[in-house]
Amino acid sequence: MKTTTLALALVLSLAAGTAAAQAARGPDDITRQLNAAGYTEVRDIEFDDGLWEAEVRGRDGRWHDVAVDAASGELMDDRGGRALLPATRVVADLAAAGYRDVHDLDLDDAVWEADATTASGQRVELRINAHTGKVLSESMDD
Repeated sequence: MKTTTLALALVLSLAAGTAAAQAARGPDDITRQLNAAGYTEVRDIEFDDGLWEAEVRGRDGRWHDVAVDAASGELMDDRGGRALLPATRVVADLAAAGYRDVHDLDLDDAVWEADATTASGQRVELRINAHTGKVLSESMDD
C-alpha cells in the first residue's frame, strides 16, 4: 500500500511540474522566444508530452519544425547548427540510464522518439533531446 501511495505521489508531482512548466511558458512566450532566436514567422504552436512544438520560417525562408523543452526552455532545431546524436549513441545512453529493449527509434526533427522498457519492467514511450541525449518525457506505452 505504501509503495502505491508513493508511486501516486510521484505521478502527481510530475504532472504538476509539467502543468506548471506549460503554464509558465505559454504560446505567446514561445513565439517571442522563437522570434528572438531569429525565426521570422511562427505558427501551429502546440504542447505535447512536455514539449512546445511549432512550425517556423527560418532565415533561409523555408518552413520547418522546432521543439522547446517546457521545463528548461531549451530550443531543439535540427537546422540550428548544433550536432544531432546518432542512434547508436542514444541507445547506449538509454542503456546506461537503465532502459532496455529500446526499439522503434525514430528521429523527428531534433527529438528522438523510442519505445523501451524501464529497469522495473514498465514499457514506456520516450522523447529524447537529439542534441544532448536527455530524456524529455517518459509515458506509459499503450
